[in-house]
Amino acid sequence: MPAAPAGPAPHRRTVLAALAALAPLAVAGCAGREHRAPAPGPRPQPVKDALVMVIPHAEKPFAGAAGEDDEGNEDAGFLARRGRRRAEELLRLFGPAHGAPLPRPAALFATGGPQSAPARCRQTLAPLATALRVPVQDRFALGGEADLARAALAAPAPVLLCWEPAGIPRLVRALGAHRTPGLPASWPDRSDLVWTLTRSRGTWTFRELPQRLLPGDA
Repeated sequence: MPAAPAGPAPHRRTVLAALAALAPLAVAGCAGREHRAPAPGPRPQPVKDALVMVIPHAEKPFAGAAGEDDEGNEDAGFLARRGRRRAEELLRLFGPAHGAPLPRPAALFATGGPQSAPARCRQTLAPLATALRVPVQDRFALGGEADLARAALAAPAPVLLCWEPAGIPRLVRALGAHRTPGLPASWPDRSDLVWTLTRSRGTWTFRELPQRLLPGDA
């Protein structure tokens, strides 16, 4: 009868047992050295959508003529009679009545401050502000377009800005919309237009619209 195979030598059994005992430690060491990705930082906040509507002030007096203040007194720093008529007719564009062609503004801004042209922008928005029961914010002067842009983008939309024509290019740049396709190469100095700047998902679009409020408008 053949003899049964001999088991592993005592020395070999001792080595195998030692290796088996060390195996979990080796695995743990490798796990401790494995690369861990850094914890993700806060996600960037989405850019708020915005609708900013811009108009210049209504018609000022011709050279040598006088405008009218709120009491009807002649004053060259105020609107001409035609400009006062336009201010009253703005309700047809932005007013509370159903069917107005442009959205009702939730915030109104006008050129203000001691350095601005006396009161033409405030006077342009006054009838609309009364009808909408929305105050005209006029704490920003010409040259303060960066502060105005921050306030306008933080305000509830839509926003209507009546601004001195000389400052409109700076305002558009401060809004971050100066690379928007379709912007005029030079902003026309006329009172019968509305410019809308819409930001959706971080992208600006531009439209120029005629007011068509008074005879002779574009």
